[in-house]
Amino acid sequence: MNNKQEIQSTPVLGDLRQGIWLLGTSFWVFGILDRSLASFSDGYLSAIDIVQLLTASFFFVSWLLLKPASQVPASQTKVSESSD
Repeated sequence: MNNKQEIQSTPVLGDLRQGIWLLGTSFWVFGILDRSLASFSDGYLSAIDIVQLLTASFFFVSWLLLKPASQVPASQTKVSESSD
């Protein structure tokens, strides 16, 4: 019975991971746009503005690389038995 609960909770955790990743991606895009608008609003870029933009861009690309793997349904993972 414990095994059935574990199998049923796995798709929920996969959906949760995917949702958190999508939410984080939207936050990073908002943050980079906010920093870009703030940096360009005064008409010139300072060294600190460039460093902030590069740092935010680096973390955004790192976040994109952390995308959770898509889950394959259990019905598709079973290998069909071949008859000889």
